[in-house]
Amino acid sequence: MRYSVVLIIISFCLFHSCTNNVMFEDAICVQNITIIDPIDGESSNQTLIIKDGRILKIAPSKELLLDPKNNIIDGTGKFLIPGLWDAHVHFDYLEEIAPRMLDLFFCYGITSVRDIGGRIEKVKYYKDLALEDPKNMPRVKIAGPLLDGMPNVYDGSRPQNPPLSVGLATVQDVDDMIESLVAEDVDLLKAYEMLTPDQFVEVTEKAKEKRLKVTGHVPLSMDVISASNAGMNSMEHLRNLELSCASNSVELLSQRQTLLFDGKGDTGAVLRSRIHTAQRQNAIENYDHSVAEKVLNVLAKNDTWQIPTLALNTARVEKPFVKSTFQESFKYLPVETEKSWKENVASFSELPLSEFNINYNRWLQDMVKNIHEHKIPIMAGTDCPIFFLTPGLSLHTELEVLVRAGLSALEALKTATYNPAKYFNIEGELGSISEGKIADLLILNNNPLDNISNTQSVNTVIKDGKLHSREDLDRRLEALDKMR
Repeated sequence: MRYSVVLIIISFCLFHSCTNNVMFEDAICVQNITIIDPIDGESSNQTLIIKDGRILKIAPSKELLLDPKNNIIDGTGKFLIPGLWDAHVHFDYLEEIAPRMLDLFFCYGITSVRDIGGRIEKVKYYKDLALEDPKNMPRVKIAGPLLDGMPNVYDGSRPQNPPLSVGLATVQDVDDMIESLVAEDVDLLKAYEMLTPDQFVEVTEKAKEKRLKVTGHVPLSMDVISASNAGMNSMEHLRNLELSCASNSVELLSQRQTLLFDGKGDTGAVLRSRIHTAQRQNAIENYDHSVAEKVLNVLAKNDTWQIPTLALNTARVEKPFVKSTFQESFKYLPVETEKSWKENVASFSELPLSEFNINYNRWLQDMVKNIHEHKIPIMAGTDCPIFFLTPGLSLHTELEVLVRAGLSALEALKTATYNPAKYFNIEGELGSISEGKIADLLILNNNPLDNISNTQSVNTVIKDGKLHSREDLDRRLEALDKMR
């Protein structure tokens, strides 16, 4: 009897020794970390196993005791979120900065980007570069050039308007251009402000045929409801939304159409600026809540997403680039760029704000809150490197402004993680933290739910299952500093 009891005790101990000390070969084990998932929220004391580039297992740490021989990362006191997206970038806007952008994005925790405007040969170069080295580079989605009418805005006629667009004179031109972009493997299309209604409809119809989404600016020849009903999948910057939310929106549309007809001999940049100058302040002063409600209800019904780019749109008033922490990032840019940005920031900061600047800034943030309350999906994007917005760092600024506009910290995180993945129909692969998904993850030192600015406390980047420590990231940044 005594012999049997001893055997039972030994068997019990052996069983629990095996089950309590699990070995995962060739895996990364992150132990005792707090997971912050954009869908499920916060879960503390979790263990996450990464193998072959994917999340193999997630379990409470007390239930998954690891063999010490595992490759274990102690996550005690740290926080795990999905890798971030910047859903509005331009590799082709400042050519001198472009070669540094992939590294900058990565070192600031941006593991995916969406380039929505540039010469196809330029932007495809960076997409291909990222595809060649997916464990060390952010993934890149591209739209190719802006599909614009005539005269086109970004025609290369001046530094502020580099040749990011193609001017299309006819509906057939639109059709031909989209065919050529599909052959170049673009991920979406971007429509622009000088398109005629017929051209815009052709963009959306052709996109449906090719199973591509259409983003962009609402053409000045149309109103927001017409563009959304035609099949616009998403809008950038809230551009021209104010023109359709005014009590005199019908009159403004008629006026725009006349200005467009009369200005055919001007450059696209001059003509667009003339129209914006004539109408934007007028529209803000005549904002009508009941008219806006009709517009937002249509956007919600049609699932027309919004990319507000508040880091850009509110920068004239908020001036994020005057912060020493922001200007510190300029040292990773070419020397001449750093010098000119600092000089221009200093000059810009001294300019007085007009009453309209302040009112427009308030309107933008109020509108984002209104959009969010209407359950219209939002994606976080910045428009970097335009307007002193350092690639990578500026995305964290975007999240801060989204929170100030009324989103919770978790909701803001969702705009830069799950939502972009869902936009591209890859939410089964990316954007949240669950078993089977690609391991694009960030380990943070501080909790972003306590303060959204804590997304900047990047301790580790995990890309396609490869670990990049803070030391690794700092070495990449130092290399950028030294190569100037």
